[in-house]
Amino acid sequence: MNAVIIHPATELGPRLKEWPLPGKVLVSMIILMMSLGMGGALGQIIVHDIVPTFWGKEAHTAQETGSEENADAARGDLFAEPTEVKKKAAPFHETDEFIFALKFTHIHVFGMSGIFILMGVIVLFLDASIQMRTWLIGLPFIGVVIDLASVWLKIFIHPAFFWLHIPGGLLFGIIFAVEVVMMVREMWFSAAAERR
Repeated sequence: MNAVIIHPATELGPRLKEWPLPGKVLVSMIILMMSLGMGGALGQIIVHDIVPTFWGKEAHTAQETGSEENADAARGDLFAEPTEVKKKAAPFHETDEFIFALKFTHIHVFGMSGIFILMGVIVLFLDASIQMRTWLIGLPFIGVVIDLASVWLKIFIHPAFFWLHIPGGLLFGIIFAVEVVMMVREMWFSAAAERR
């Protein structure tokens, strides 16, 4: 039996540094747009969660859950005390909390997954080991799942689960930044260094 051995450098085609200029420009624009989106999300987190939690007592939960009662607990305030929320006579799947969590999950599953699916495809062409590329592709999705789980847990179990947003968000945020640095360095600086 003759075994076919695939050289790691040719397993997926040319690496990013070997892509033609239009391909590098496309990847750079994808990175730019995804970075703007991630920056907007970070700004929203700062304005919506961090500032009110540490420096204000704004009750802006009505927009999220449809109720001003127990606003800090419903929003998932970092320091909220668990309070007895008045149960509505409506079935569970018709409650404001369930509908909010479902909408949040729906939007973020598609949005965050879309970002990391696209970034993952580009990561496939990085000049890095298979193990490194595997971790760079898989870890952001784990972060997204942790982040989304925190929404359900903080609403239906205890507000303290708000803290899960931090490791989830940090995981996909840090991996995103690492991927961007690796991609930009490989496309624009390693190729330039090779030409010198």
